[in-house]
Amino acid sequence: MADHSIILEKTLTKLLGEKKYTSLRDILITMNPSDIASVFETLDEDRIPLLFRLLPKELAAETFVEMEPDNQELLIRGFSDSELKEIVDELYLDDAVDLVEEMPANVVRRILAQADPDTRKSINELLRYPENSAGSIMTTEYVTLRPAMTVGEAILRIRRTGVDKETIYTCYVTNNRSLVGLVTVKDLLLAEDDEIPVQNIMETHVISLNTMTDQEEAARMFAKYNFLAMPVVDTENRMVGIVTFDDAMDVMEEEATEDIEIMGGMSPSEKSYTRATVWDLFKQRIPWLLLLMVSATFTGMIITSFENALAAQVALTAFIPMLMDTGGNTGSQSSVTVIRSISLGELEFRDLPRVVWKEIRTAVLCGIVLAVVCFVKILLVDKLLLGNANITVWVDLVVSATLAITVLLAKAVGCTLPMVAKKLGFDPAVMASPFITTIVDAMSLLVYFGIAKALLGV
Repeated sequence: MADHSIILEKTLTKLLGEKKYTSLRDILITMNPSDIASVFETLDEDRIPLLFRLLPKELAAETFVEMEPDNQELLIRGFSDSELKEIVDELYLDDAVDLVEEMPANVVRRILAQADPDTRKSINELLRYPENSAGSIMTTEYVTLRPAMTVGEAILRIRRTGVDKETIYTCYVTNNRSLVGLVTVKDLLLAEDDEIPVQNIMETHVISLNTMTDQEEAARMFAKYNFLAMPVVDTENRMVGIVTFDDAMDVMEEEATEDIEIMGGMSPSEKSYTRATVWDLFKQRIPWLLLLMVSATFTGMIITSFENALAAQVALTAFIPMLMDTGGNTGSQSSVTVIRSISLGELEFRDLPRVVWKEIRTAVLCGIVLAVVCFVKILLVDKLLLGNANITVWVDLVVSATLAITVLLAKAVGCTLPMVAKKLGFDPAVMASPFITTIVDAMSLLVYFGIAKALLGV
């Protein structure tokens, strides 16, 4: 696929250099809008407007939606008012809203100035919904039918109004704007008689979203029910829009990217890695690095407070990295598993006792295996093969016991913190690897020196 894209890019660049615009257009109209947008990403900025103007109006609008915001802004600044109006008129309403949200204020003013009054009003209405809500990602371009309509009348209405709708496969039946049912085009086409009322064949048990439903919850409902679109209603069950499957997919991608960045100890960014500058990456990463660096002071304080113990038993020092790494890795395993389950809606805060009990039993099994292997490894490798005379059976026992307890504590902390964070209204991903590791490091050191003091008398 990558080789195909490279060949295509070279072909288009060559045709563009030779000014063979007819051939360029013939190639472009056979391509998918997403593929055209991908090709544009690899071209020099001065070539993009020329290629874009070769596209037919409808294909140009579909390609424009798929392009990165930087290239969209580049094109808008080069558009005449009439060209911009053509693009805006071809955009679906939710895509127009996304465009307005991405662009600078001066560009937004141009976009809204070229939109017709009804579109401008609809855009402003959708922008009033809270960010990350179902209302903010919905579109108002859908087909509505009345319960008393016959099948024939419904099909005729779809033909007359469906051309500008984002989807016509699922049609929504409303009575004075209240959602009372839905019917698919398949149901209408396969009806035995065109005179049958829509209310006789419609589905009355409709699963819907509220305008204030979190967009992540909306995306989960798409994954659960496998719908192509879902209706959005207000608090009085009046239908105000629909969320389509492609919008839900975008939300899933955004939320997954955000969780991965937070779990990796970075601030979420709206830019992809290829679009981000060095300065963007610096701003995204440095706050967390500073925070984690300062938080590591606690582990340094613990080690400093036990300097005499380390001086008396020098062998203990060599095993500190292993204990801290194992604790951090163990905690991360639990936190990542729990965070994923929370994201999928599988776990709620009320499940905390059940989750902790399961993780404790897992920790016991893991801890026993790790402790036994560690005990044998220290005796055979560190003491016999490497000839470390400072290692005794008691030192070995201290390290192995600490390892088992650290695993137990790490798994308990790793599964608990994300669920507590969710309960308090924070993103569970915040309580992933970096924070878990810092907390478990401090706990493992306290356990280590506590056991050493008890068994070795240091």
